[in-house]
Amino acid sequence: MVSIDQQVLWTFFGSLFGFFLLYTLCCNANKRKLKNKDFPKECAHRSFTDEECRPMDVSDAEVIIVGAGVAGSALAYALGRDGRRVHVIERDLTEPDRMVGELLQPGGYLKLIELGLEDCVEEIDAQRVHGYALFKDGKNARMSYPLEKFHSNVAGRSFHNGRFIQRMRKKAATLLNVRLQQGTVTSLLEEDGTVRGIQYKTKDGLEHKAYAPLTIVCDGCFSNLRRSLCNPKVEVPSCFIGLVLENCQLPFANHGHVILSNPSPILFYPISSTEVRCLVDVPGQKLPSVANGEMTNYLKTVVAPQVPPELRDDFISAVDKGNIRTMQNRSMPADPHLTPGALLMGDAFNMRHPLTGGGMTVALSDIVILRDLLKPLDNLNDAASLSKYLESFYTLRKPVASTINTLAGALYKVFSASPDPARKEMRQACFDYLSLGGIFSTGPVAVLSGLNPRPLSLVLHFLAVATYGVGRLLLPFPSPKHVWIAARLISCASGIIFPIIKAEGVRQVFLPATIPAYYRAPPIKEDMKRREQLTKIK
Repeated sequence: MVSIDQQVLWTFFGSLFGFFLLYTLCCNANKRKLKNKDFPKECAHRSFTDEECRPMDVSDAEVIIVGAGVAGSALAYALGRDGRRVHVIERDLTEPDRMVGELLQPGGYLKLIELGLEDCVEEIDAQRVHGYALFKDGKNARMSYPLEKFHSNVAGRSFHNGRFIQRMRKKAATLLNVRLQQGTVTSLLEEDGTVRGIQYKTKDGLEHKAYAPLTIVCDGCFSNLRRSLCNPKVEVPSCFIGLVLENCQLPFANHGHVILSNPSPILFYPISSTEVRCLVDVPGQKLPSVANGEMTNYLKTVVAPQVPPELRDDFISAVDKGNIRTMQNRSMPADPHLTPGALLMGDAFNMRHPLTGGGMTVALSDIVILRDLLKPLDNLNDAASLSKYLESFYTLRKPVASTINTLAGALYKVFSASPDPARKEMRQACFDYLSLGGIFSTGPVAVLSGLNPRPLSLVLHFLAVATYGVGRLLLPFPSPKHVWIAARLISCASGIIFPIIKAEGVRQVFLPATIPAYYRAPPIKEDMKRREQLTKIK
């Protein structure tokens, strides 16, 4: 029998143990609650609204990013991963619905890997892209990406743009030092020529101000902030008419399709396992009216007969469904105003014709360069020194960005129809050159895909196309007419590529190492050198 004293004793110890266990459980629960207070678990899987994902004090931000599209979201993750405190303000955090930014070239995918964002093309029904198929006058040529030297997962990717952006936003939001907020930025806050932050308005109509040592504007092609940060020479060479073909089989699976039609190219590429995007390019800014039926008539009578027979019925069916969208294609060379405290990125800074799908590759390449430049800096508060140091960004980005920009502009002009005999010969020469296969195909495609974004390679292949066209005209026996057309072809080719290169900057593109900023060391390293020199003097 257990005595009463023993019962009391066991009751006492049992109560003490129970109290201790309860106390431990409560403490752990509170710790988890506090740990998750700044970043609710549901943030990683939620649909973004105007609510903030975490209440980080905005005064703590080191970098403000305006815009959370492809460039803004990727940059936020890259800088946040390096430990920067980042405040992102986006006009609308719901899933975007765009009909461009749907094709990521292999070179861009490699940059995603470098940034740790390659999983953002997963779980969105993205399609692998292995190359292009070119169609002209009933003939076709297939050009594959030269991926032999890369891991088997490296390829192009095509997808719904909005799904891709949401994946990147959510990935950035998993970092506790990155804050995403919905709001419309109305202006930059400047003081003595230095940008100190931004002014923005939230959904409730209230005005707010946010400050940080560095503000990066990534608010897209319609940016209302770029005017004070660059010389915005925006051109609109053409417009796209967009359609979606459902349950359609492309002639070449997992390839982008470019039809050299009249007056300008038509594009087809998969954006999911059941959908194919069609983009019909129309030169200029005037489009047939959708309201009065002109658009439907144009697509059926002018465009449909030029679509490959395998796609024609699906194309007409998409037209009949009536979900026809339009957008302007914009082009703008990078021409920055060096402004302490601020940078431009993405389409707010630099645009090219979307024919080659190189925009995201340029943006992601720029982000890798900027991330690496900022990585050694512990302090961003010296705006003048930081601005001087970041001049190198504009030089370091040039070889990749300018190669893709130049190719996009040149190819669009070459691929567009023209009554000029020299332009016709140039177009045919380009198609025949790419159809030769081997280096004549893989060389240009390596440049286009961002796998070999070297300006000299681009120029050599472009001149080779022109030379090939001249050879076709003069061999076996030249006639006076063909000699004249050949001379015009050389003049035409020069008139296409050299103005584009000039706009990008000849020295920056071909001889970046001759630019002083190319060698500029981080301010922190310069300070350390000065300290070492002073120490030696003492």
